[in-house]
Amino acid sequence: MKRLLLLMLLVLLASLEVAPAFAQPEDRILVAQQERRRTLFDLLFGEDKAAQPAPPPVQQTQPRKAAPVALPPPKPQIEKAPTATRLAVFGDSMAVDLSKALERFYAEDPNLVVIGQGVGSSGFVRDDYFNWNKTIAERIAANNFDVAVVIIGVNDRQEIKANGQTYNSLTDGWTGVYQTRLNDFLGQLRLARKPVIWIGLPPMSRGEYSTAMSQISALQKMAAFSAGAEFLDIYDRFLGEDGKYSSHGPDVNGQNARMRKDDGIHFSAAGADKLAFYVSQSLRTFYRGGAVTLAVADPLMGTDAAAMLRPPYQGLGQIRLLEVAGAVVPLSRAPQRAADLLIAAPPADGTALFSLDQLMLAPTGRVDAFGVGIAPQTEPVENPSGR
Repeated sequence: MKRLLLLMLLVLLASLEVAPAFAQPEDRILVAQQERRRTLFDLLFGEDKAAQPAPPPVQQTQPRKAAPVALPPPKPQIEKAPTATRLAVFGDSMAVDLSKALERFYAEDPNLVVIGQGVGSSGFVRDDYFNWNKTIAERIAANNFDVAVVIIGVNDRQEIKANGQTYNSLTDGWTGVYQTRLNDFLGQLRLARKPVIWIGLPPMSRGEYSTAMSQISALQKMAAFSAGAEFLDIYDRFLGEDGKYSSHGPDVNGQNARMRKDDGIHFSAAGADKLAFYVSQSLRTFYRGGAVTLAVADPLMGTDAAAMLRPPYQGLGQIRLLEVAGAVVPLSRAPQRAADLLIAAPPADGTALFSLDQLMLAPTGRVDAFGVGIAPQTEPVENPSGR
């Protein structure tokens, strides 16, 4: 009986909540969690899972979407002037990349418009596929360009056919035919008085192919010299620090960038932009923000000597022909008067200046005779006999 009463007492105590040890202020409400307080009954017999409140739902947080990056607005298209200088880029697939780079370079210049004339897989060897000499004659007849930029040759390391014969690449017969076609192309531009910037070929990744391109570029260089064209040698400007081919190098901003495509031949966008910068430096000779100010003047034009190979010389960082062989002469340059070169202040002692007649009377052998002096007068010989 006592055990039954003790058990009932324990059940009664377990059903009562334990009072707090100290009283809480009435104005303070503590809310920790919304859950039932555990009792002694729970400790003895376990908690009733059905009576437990459901846990609060976990709030799923959605990942915050990144704000879309606003691209800079495109630059407004600059309308080209009706009298803008027309720069035509002739050549193979390298000319296609260069023309796009020149369009970017001169996009904000209203006085120069770039005309892409590149034809992929073309060259001077396979004239049965594309005849550049015939094409340049048609372009000159149409008069649709003012200045020509040429880069070509990556497809020309193959046999050439002419006069019913076939010559292997870079043999003597091949070289003769190739030079003839180059001279024909440049000769037409020269007769039309079109300034030309001919670009040499860069180094290539494959050694044997790069050697062949250097030989072809040397032939182009000689033809450009003979025709009075501007030759832009870019070979050293696309070499690595070790003097060998490199696919990377400094861009126009001086930052290391990829200059060449994976084929080891063509330029990447950064490489083409760098080449466009070099072309713009050479183009300053002909173009200064307006119309073309220079033209090719050849005193030997129309004579038998016009077709002869004439030696070039180096001067002022640019390769020029001797002036008598057709140097580039500014059309706007006023010739200096001879009198301006002879004016001098009179001597301090008041001595009269010599006249121009005295130069013509200078005796032969004197430094100021210039080969046109008179013969020295001979003094009369005295006759000892007095006769």
